[in-house]
Amino acid sequence: MNLEKFLNEKEEKSILEAIKIAETNTSGEIRVHLEFECKGDVMERAQKVFTKLKMHKTELRNGVLFYVATESHHFAILGDNGIDEKVPASFWNETKELVISHLKNGERAAGLEAGILKAGEQLKTFFPYQSDDKNELSDEISTGI
Repeated sequence: MNLEKFLNEKEEKSILEAIKIAETNTSGEIRVHLEFECKGDVMERAQKVFTKLKMHKTELRNGVLFYVATESHHFAILGDNGIDEKVPASFWNETKELVISHLKNGERAAGLEAGILKAGEQLKTFFPYQSDDKNELSDEISTGI
């Protein structure tokens, strides 16, 4: 499956809307990255993508990356240090399992949306929206890094 076939236009729009909703109540930043294949360890690759997207440059170190390798069937969620210091240890695994359960059923957009909204709820607790908050990272789905 190529990247263009992983999400159709309507699904892509619904994921972008989920990011906007999730970020409405938090200063946290959420990104989705899709690529065709992941060779090697998925968390190492997600960390490289996180860095290339400059997600570690947010003021509060509160970026979250949803990484999907479409052909390799790899998925990872990676949060920056500011988040890891505050969220419960079980948070990442619970969110990952929620997304994966949808992905296994072919519900790609629904899985990513559910995970994004869950992450947004958790981020809201620890990183509430501030009146001077600005969108520090693009909400667009990235590919090909």
